[in-house]
Amino acid sequence: MIISIKKFEELTTSELYAILQLRSEVFVVEQDCVYQDLDGKDQQALHVIGVKQNQLVAYTRIFAPGIYFREASIGRVVVATSERKHGYGQLIMKASIEAIKTHFNTDTVRLSGQVYLTRFYNSLGFETIGEGYLEDGIPHIGMLKK
Repeated sequence: MIISIKKFEELTTSELYAILQLRSEVFVVEQDCVYQDLDGKDQQALHVIGVKQNQLVAYTRIFAPGIYFREASIGRVVVATSERKHGYGQLIMKASIEAIKTHFNTDTVRLSGQVYLTRFYNSLGFETIGEGYLEDGIPHIGMLKK
């Protein structure tokens, strides 16, 4: 998997389409969750894109401190269903954490993780904070990495 990081304005039309398609496939169809994915924040994010054989297989978007949370943050963490057995979730998250250090000069990262992925995020150094909550009908928990 080859990882690149782009501002919204740097995304090609094809890349943007692939990102929105993957997010829709997983967050809307697979997870059976009707929600507003196009939240107006993509334009403020850096997009971390994992491509394998010219196909988008993993993705996150990252934010500078103060845009989404007080801390820098990672969101829309997604790996294509057919590619999850290859460890791409770990790779895209590690690249996202490193990109936050490089672009935003901080080691502190916050995310809103789906509860069933708590162990995955723990393995990357995140700890749960606060109480669990429902986000778009799915159990989530705040997580922080210092």
